[in-house]
Amino acid sequence: MKDHLEELRVKLGGINKELLKLLNERAEIVRNIGEIKEKQGVPKFDPVRERAMLEELTSQNNGPFKDAEIKHIFKEIFKASLHLQEEDHKKLLIVSRKNQPDNTVIKVQDCLIGGSAQVMIAGPCSVESYEQLRSVASVLKDAGVKIMRGGAFKPRTSPYDFQGLGVEGLRMLKEVADEFGLATISEIVHPAHMELAEQYIDIIQIGARNMQNFELLKAAGEAKIPVLLKRGIAATLEEFVHAAEYIAVKGNTNVMLIERGIRTYEKWTRNTLDISAVPLLKQETHLPVLVDVSHSTGRKDILLPCAKAALAAGADGVMVEVHPDPQTALSDAAQQLDIPQFQQLWEGIRKSGLFKEQE
Repeated sequence: MKDHLEELRVKLGGINKELLKLLNERAEIVRNIGEIKEKQGVPKFDPVRERAMLEELTSQNNGPFKDAEIKHIFKEIFKASLHLQEEDHKKLLIVSRKNQPDNTVIKVQDCLIGGSAQVMIAGPCSVESYEQLRSVASVLKDAGVKIMRGGAFKPRTSPYDFQGLGVEGLRMLKEVADEFGLATISEIVHPAHMELAEQYIDIIQIGARNMQNFELLKAAGEAKIPVLLKRGIAATLEEFVHAAEYIAVKGNTNVMLIERGIRTYEKWTRNTLDISAVPLLKQETHLPVLVDVSHSTGRKDILLPCAKAALAAGADGVMVEVHPDPQTALSDAAQQLDIPQFQQLWEGIRKSGLFKEQE
């Protein structure tokens, strides 16, 4: 009896090895199918095909496994196969960490984004006047902040809201930034404005509403300057990463990602800050990841703890909105910090020990 048991165990071990060999052979075929589907733009999961395979297998099942058990076993195999195809696809992405293990570090004037240090980006929501810009720029320079934001093209929910000063706003932003030795970032909303943007700003911002404006993403990919891509208000992280890939595949790999809050059922904040996005994006991509604490919360009273959380989670920097007189601001008046509030926030961030300043 003992000899017979051992004989069966040896036989079972041989079958296990044969199954392993067949499973890996199957996996290689699945990979090839996945590559073909990728090139053809065909979805990897085909429920009709899966159902047909299960029906064919159960029709040939002679037991002792029941049909339900056979379906369960093969569904797990199909699931593992789909996961393998998705992992292979991730490896193919230019922005994937698996494609490039080292962090992308972007140089903007004398500022490095994505390296060992972190950055602060601050400025008004909208460019309104020279006086407004100079007031903010002076404070940023004194604080050691090297990048100023300011919107010239403002896609707004209502067509009756202030839409920005357009090209004139870009000119004003550049003039003041040059005066104070600052780098600039501003949103571009039309592909035709990309060449113009390269004349006036140092970083192109693509806003949340345009995260899946694919023609705009392609145009940004052909630009010669870095791009800051904001996460859409209802975008998954996978969709966010693929939007970045649209830029990278066109040749511009100087892409930064910025979490700016997503839309949920929560009403106490303007959006919901998805802090988990920071470590996940850092893990899955090699791109710099920042957090916009102004748009993600819409509340001045919680900016400091949210900024600390972003930095603690590994963010390469934070962005805040600053205005000399927020009550008179033409956009986002409620969430913009006045200058004393910004100085208090900046001091709190630096004293937290979480912000690594550039030497």
